Amino acid sequence: MNTVVLEVRSLKETLIDASRAMKTGRAKPEARISFATPELLWQVLTAKRWELLKALCGAGRVSIREAARRVERDVKAVHGDVRALLEAGILNRTPNGRIEFPFDAVRVEFLLRAA
Repeated sequence: MNTVVLEVRSLKETLIDASRAMKTGRAKPEARISFATPELLWQVLTAKRWELLKALCGAGRVSIREAARRVERDVKAVHGDVRALLEAGILNRTPNGRIEFPFDAVRVEFLLRAA
């Protein structure tokens, strides 16, 4: 299964892991998208955007209009959510202008520690 991990990690931690992976020659590292804070993760991954990702999991390349139809929402509102997900690197735009969520599953990871 082609899974992406959305996680809360510092840039330093992410770079250390990337360096380690390059040194060990790991053939295909797990796809990861990191956010600096839990607040930033939830700012990007709102309930409506999560619903959109669920509808796009495994769907292949679709138009924004088709994405809006799948979640039964206004095209303009979905367009705004798509733009935010594109900027975060969660969605891809294809050369012909369609959008794609190139994963079959999403895992969200973060740790809440005592203050």
